[in-house]
Amino acid sequence: MKNTAGARYRQLEGKRDPFLRRARDAAKLTIPSLLPPDNHTGASKLPTPFQGLGARGVNNLASKLLLALLPPNSPFFRLTIDDYTLEQMTQREGMRAEVEEALGKVERAIQNEIEASTVRITAAEVLKHLLVAGNALLYVPFEGGAKMFRLDRYVVERDPMGNVLDIIVKESVSPKMLPEEMQQMVEQGDLNSDKTVDIYTRIRRVDNKWHVHQEVKDEIVPESQGTYPLDRCPWIPLRFTKIDGEDYGRGYVEEYYGDLRSLESLTQAIVEGSAAAAKVLFLVNPNGVTSERALSESPNGAVRTGMAEDVTVVQVEKYADFRIAYEVIEAISTRLSYAFLLNSAVQRTGERVTAEEIRYMANELEDALGGVYSILSLEFQMPLVKALMHRLEKQKRIPTLPKGTVRPTIITGLEALGRGHDLNKLDIFLQGVMNTFGHEVVAQYVNVSDYLTRRATALGIDSKGLVKSEEEVQAELQAQQEAAMGQVMLEGGMGMAQEMMKGAMRAQ
Repeated sequence: MKNTAGARYRQLEGKRDPFLRRARDAAKLTIPSLLPPDNHTGASKLPTPFQGLGARGVNNLASKLLLALLPPNSPFFRLTIDDYTLEQMTQREGMRAEVEEALGKVERAIQNEIEASTVRITAAEVLKHLLVAGNALLYVPFEGGAKMFRLDRYVVERDPMGNVLDIIVKESVSPKMLPEEMQQMVEQGDLNSDKTVDIYTRIRRVDNKWHVHQEVKDEIVPESQGTYPLDRCPWIPLRFTKIDGEDYGRGYVEEYYGDLRSLESLTQAIVEGSAAAAKVLFLVNPNGVTSERALSESPNGAVRTGMAEDVTVVQVEKYADFRIAYEVIEAISTRLSYAFLLNSAVQRTGERVTAEEIRYMANELEDALGGVYSILSLEFQMPLVKALMHRLEKQKRIPTLPKGTVRPTIITGLEALGRGHDLNKLDIFLQGVMNTFGHEVVAQYVNVSDYLTRRATALGIDSKGLVKSEEEVQAELQAQQEAAMGQVMLEGGMGMAQEMMKGAMRAQ
């Protein structure tokens, strides 16, 4: 068999199928449009769940993860340089603050790129797929926004340690979108019809580089071949959980699939039973004196001849059974609300619930997702930062940072995002020195200019033009001293003149 991208894609489909079937089952109970059934087309209908708690939970948890992983207007990472290298680079005191300020500018440039492009919108879609399907493929090209491929559009192969070895993406495009050289391989009738042709993009790891090319009809597309650095690949295969020995991950919804399935069945039973119970049907005794026609045609408030015993109303009489099903639904909904961090699970029932209690419960629930933050920081945030840095370096929008010297560090969690951790350390240090030794020691030993620069960098503020440099401060102090000396000399000269006038008047 020829080792083409299409043939390799069909080989790896077998390993993907169990994960894909499970992901489609999870999507059917939450958001079916995320991963439609296998035979779904654009014109066919999607299955509609009887309950909306699954969709609400996925949307809520995805928004919380997006806020934690890509916080708005605040870098979710920091560029660090080790102390030994910094000491070799700097030759004068206070140089660390300048280096931190320069790295802060690069951080803000990358953050602005995220805000200006569609990376955040695509990331929200990626997180929904990770929660439901457990897998997604993110593509960050050198220009424009980002693109996501769902699980049924790509295959991936990993080594036993979890490192990616091979990625193949399958896309169906119009033959008219192909280069002219490739259009000759497609039948002429297909060029003028609505038929599509499959194009395969293969990203394979060879030695210390990623090799990429595209194929159509088992032929390589001209000018589609290229390479990427090992740590700067724009193709990022993501997974929600890491399972040793498996090429794909598992979704968060799969962990609670039993509760969602039970909730779906019970909700369907109550909805259909309620519809049957809501039907109003009167039965008339055929041997009675009440006329069926008179009963059906009489307007409201009319008077007719008859007996009440001749008319009965059909009742389901399943209230007790519905009550049991409803109580089970309430218990399952409560468990799922805690699992998906819904606000209804955070706040207890009561008239007086303090804000501190809500904050404590929210933090407790967020701590339950600590493992999720760890894998997403390693396989989502870090490759995303490196891909965006590579893009901006190619476009000459940021300087090329020395490889191996400056490296990005991801800080995850809601309370320690970006450089806010450094800000807390600076404030704690200064407050501790002030409480222990007093203001005089702080004024004597703390470099105020360096502290202000570091604090502005921790807040993500460009301190250039805001904080005075040492030269500006010295110039202002010298000007103030010269003005004071001039004032003293002027006052001294006026005093001597007054004394001379007083002596002349006495002599006269």
